[in-house]
Amino acid sequence: MEGSGSFFPFGGDPEELLGALREFAERQAESVQDAQREQFATLTLNTAVELTAAALGRIAVEGGSDAQALALRDAMRVLFPEAVALVSAARQGFMRQSS
Repeated sequence: MEGSGSFFPFGGDPEELLGALREFAERQAESVQDAQREQFATLTLNTAVELTAAALGRIAVEGGSDAQALALRDAMRVLFPEAVALVSAARQGFMRQSS
């Protein structure tokens, strides 16, 4: 309040300051949303990996190591995409319910 006749203690135009604060808040909100989306994707993939690992642990494979490796790879080709789809659908449903 150095002789400006304003009651605004920070100097400058209060509207400009409010505009700058609003822009800052919008950028922060976008940043938080991006981080949440990234965390959501990471959690979904981690859960899919855990589901796939649990399913593979229940498979009884026979034969030599090459035959076992082939059987597990074939199972992973089917299980992992299914696990991703299942987890993603469940989380999308959860997100809709909590809104």
